Amino acid sequence: RWSRGLGDVYQRQVRACTRIGRTVVAGGPYVSADYKHIDGVDHFILGEAEEIFAGFLSDLQTGCARKVYAAARRPDISRAATPRFDLLDLSAYATMSIQYSRGCPFRCEFCNIWKSYGNRPRLKEAATLTAELDALFDLGWRGPVFIVDDNFIANKKRVKNELLPALITWQQNHRYVYQFFTEASINMADDPQLLAGMRDAKFNEVFIGIETPSTASLKEAGKHHNLKGNLNRSIRRIQHYGMEVMAGFILGFDSDKPDIFKRQIEFIRTNAIPRAMVGLLNAPPGTDLYSRLEKEGRILSDFAGNNTHQLATNFITKMDQNQLRQGYLSVLAALYDVNLKNYFTRCNQLFDNLGDTRYFQRDIGFNEIRVLLKSLVIQPFTRYGLQYVQFIVRNRFKHPDIWGETIRFAIIGHHYHTITRETLKSQAVASALDASYRDLREQLRVCLNTMKLNSQDAGRQALRLWEGQKKTLQKIRNRIDRIHEDFRGDVVVKYSDVSEQITTLFDKFPGVTIEHPSGV
Repeated sequence: RWSRGLGDVYQRQVRACTRIGRTVVAGGPYVSADYKHIDGVDHFILGEAEEIFAGFLSDLQTGCARKVYAAARRPDISRAATPRFDLLDLSAYATMSIQYSRGCPFRCEFCNIWKSYGNRPRLKEAATLTAELDALFDLGWRGPVFIVDDNFIANKKRVKNELLPALITWQQNHRYVYQFFTEASINMADDPQLLAGMRDAKFNEVFIGIETPSTASLKEAGKHHNLKGNLNRSIRRIQHYGMEVMAGFILGFDSDKPDIFKRQIEFIRTNAIPRAMVGLLNAPPGTDLYSRLEKEGRILSDFAGNNTHQLATNFITKMDQNQLRQGYLSVLAALYDVNLKNYFTRCNQLFDNLGDTRYFQRDIGFNEIRVLLKSLVIQPFTRYGLQYVQFIVRNRFKHPDIWGETIRFAIIGHHYHTITRETLKSQAVASALDASYRDLREQLRVCLNTMKLNSQDAGRQALRLWEGQKKTLQKIRNRIDRIHEDFRGDVVVKYSDVSEQITTLFDKFPGVTIEHPSGV
């Protein structure tokens, strides 16, 4: 395998800290689920830290801190302290984040949220949350606010009857200064009062885990709440209330058939989901999925911690891995094609579907005008320039009330275009490395047969092959250099692994000394 897991990331961070003599304290969901496999950490904080962190700090100060501190229970967050937003450089952020609840009533097999935070959601009082908004407002924050709950509507009754009325009042008193976005489950579409309240509080985006159009795969994953209604109608209803549906999709379930790739593309296109985050299924430690696959002997490696543009799973899939990877790449290439035609088409459909746009567009200030001018100068001259121009001209006339959002979606499209192109380039290099290794192995097999007749000729042939291989590796290194550094990590690791495998192939030729090729 050539992807590195989240555990490797932790280990690199730990080593970097210990090299400079720092005490290492680790916590969070991943650490809490798998801390026994992380070396070099001085102190672990397991679970939610509110009720144990003060004790740990006191012990640390007196020099008697233990190795492991574990929360005995899940804390009450109803009157949690307001975060110290004043310690942040607000200019460095595109959004601010606040939290209303923890926990989720559902039990999806692949999810560690309900494992970490429980099935009974714990909520803040509405006044606690609006106090956080007051703090942000007083500090001068005027951008969007992300309510980071894993399921904002985990307790529908209290959201409808307590929180949303308080948010609407707060917004009225502050001239609707904030746009909110959050994460929720698809059953929000079943409740018109909830949808109207979110609209009136100025929610304009919601992220929903759709996962798959496959009924069998949803059942397999325990995503039963996605099966209770018609997904297409539910998405359209949410859009009608002036909210964009961003959505997560997963490939690689045991139940997935070869047609799943086309089905995913068609579902996303039909339902006008511009921002579709598609990833391969992975099994995080601590989930029911991980436990099941471990019992079946199918776990291959650590969890990578990335759910999009990750080209490998950490377990043995029922579908052939190469078929799954190539199918996944075909989905990305279709959704975010070279000229972004499919993406802009979905954006157009979304704008047409929005039934109430009074709160959909954010206020336009100096920064928005600056970004607009930059977009107009750069994007028309890109590979997708024609589609970009057609998109902004169409919606300037058809949807003039949200034209600012038209520009924002155009810029978002550039982001998806870039990461998709870089991912495809990275995968092409990985395929080239595999092909190079296979070809060389076959040629050296022929050499070995020749060696039985004339070892001297075989040795010379092996050296010639090595000289040719060095040139091939150099070309591949040059291709890696042209990949953006943020997408280069996995293919650099693969290059190192394949280079080592290549040098091992020459061990069978006595007297032939091969230097390990330099890294990238």
